[in-house]
Amino acid sequence: MKIGIIGAMAVEVESLKAKVESKTVETVSGIEFVSGILCGKEVVIAQCGIGKVFAAICTEAMIVRYGVDAVINTGVAGTLSENIGILDLAISDAVVQHDMDTSPLGDPVGLLSGINIVKLPAADWLVDKISAAADKMGIRHERGVIASGDQFISNADKKKYIKGEFGAIACEMEGGSVGHVCYVNGVDFAVIRSISDNASGEANMEYPEMVKRAAAQSEALVIKTLSSL
Repeated sequence: MKIGIIGAMAVEVESLKAKVESKTVETVSGIEFVSGILCGKEVVIAQCGIGKVFAAICTEAMIVRYGVDAVINTGVAGTLSENIGILDLAISDAVVQHDMDTSPLGDPVGLLSGINIVKLPAADWLVDKISAAADKMGIRHERGVIASGDQFISNADKKKYIKGEFGAIACEMEGGSVGHVCYVNGVDFAVIRSISDNASGEANMEYPEMVKRAAAQSEALVIKTLSSL
């Protein structure tokens, strides 16, 4: 089994890339793909860039060119849940794109035109492995809907809207797009998000440091998960 690992920012994947053995490096569509062996498993790792389009480009290349059997999207997010706070984990049961809206045409908010679905289901087997790894690491986590959009959410009203409309537990900018591409290609996926902020717009002078710590935690969870496969 070959596993694809995608992160939006360098801080989310650089240490994983450094651990790859027998590595080869190739640039496709401006994105660097590192292939090799990690924890005894075949992997392909890439930093896609921030936002849904970059995530889609990366995921499609990873599936079509490298033939991955499953994709893990790792990184950081803002919490929308009272059950998880900073440096806890959100693990996807499903993903949505909260900024997709053709409701003026009579569609449900978030409906993905062409495939006619709002919530894209993650692979249960992979989510179970990730959750079990989090348990072993002693990290508090919640499984649920992760919401994506081309927006950094820093507004309490917007947070309330996304949580209320989709029942989401976390918000970020790539997972929904990764899930969309995997869904149309018939490839299993899961999204891991370590919480770096509360998505409320409240000032947090330690945010850059929280991102580093949250990203490191997500990477450690990826390693633990790969070791269990």
